[in-house]
Amino acid sequence: MTLDQQKSILTIALLAAFADGNKDDTERDEIRRIAQSLAGDAGMADLPRIYQDVLLQRTSVQVAAGALSEPMHRQLAYEMAVCVCDVDGRQTAAERDFLATLKTVLQLDNQQTAVFEQEADALVDVAEHALPTALPPAVAAGVAASTSGPAPATSPSDAELDKSILNYALLNGALELLPQSWASMAIIPLQVKMVYGIGKAHGVELDQGHIKEFIAAAGVGLTSQYLEQFGRKLLGGLLGKAAGKTMGRMGGAATGMAFSFATTYALGQVARRYYAGGRTMSTAMLRDTFQNLLGPAKQLQTQYLPQIQQKAATLDAGQILAMVRGA
Repeated sequence: MTLDQQKSILTIALLAAFADGNKDDTERDEIRRIAQSLAGDAGMADLPRIYQDVLLQRTSVQVAAGALSEPMHRQLAYEMAVCVCDVDGRQTAAERDFLATLKTVLQLDNQQTAVFEQEADALVDVAEHALPTALPPAVAAGVAASTSGPAPATSPSDAELDKSILNYALLNGALELLPQSWASMAIIPLQVKMVYGIGKAHGVELDQGHIKEFIAAAGVGLTSQYLEQFGRKLLGGLLGKAAGKTMGRMGGAATGMAFSFATTYALGQVARRYYAGGRTMSTAMLRDTFQNLLGPAKQLQTQYLPQIQQKAATLDAGQILAMVRGA
């Protein structure tokens, strides 16, 4: 894939990110930061300009699609756009209109996109209708003790929570390495599941809306997080499945990736401190704590990379859906 083709696909992903018109200033700033970061890491100096062109509506899907002559690249661009629109929940009317236009411009028919759309829809459906119910036995015992009377008799095991957070981080790092376009969409639902478990371990019942607000308050954007995962996959050579072919594979190109391990691990540790401390941390403190934990988490990510790659080699679509569902 040429540099121009990579730029076109990234442009389409950014257009998809802003298709609903509902991104707040924080999310826009995070997407800009990601564009600058990817530009520095990949030597794509004009990526921040592409971000500005998208934000200020100086480009379009018609322009971006012009460089995509190969069917597999057009398919990949569409798959990435669907994932960006789906990552924060059901598509809005504006996003559906955008995707319909994009499909026409990319000259894709329903038969070409049906299988992928079914996979993505299934993941969105499972993520929206499932919150976890099962906790590790030792953690569950702590919950039972903390909710059986007016005062908690037993606090949840820090060791059990740390182990749970690490397992979620390993799993999300592995998902980022999979070539399937929609695999990274499972990362955010699993982060929601992780925070739910941490809250419940401290006697706090949460719904998805509150959990997503907490994740955003910590500075972890939903759309921006997925865009970063996708951008690094694209520029790192680990590309999605398109037109029935795997366009990349795990290996040397994946070594510098699995950034979702660090994000998930730091988020879990912030959640543990927040709920253990009675939910008194301000938004500024949540963000500072998350940023302070991100550096050490990235060091752990390097340490655990072999385990992340090993886990990625064992995952399939059924397992991913079952884990998001909580089965």
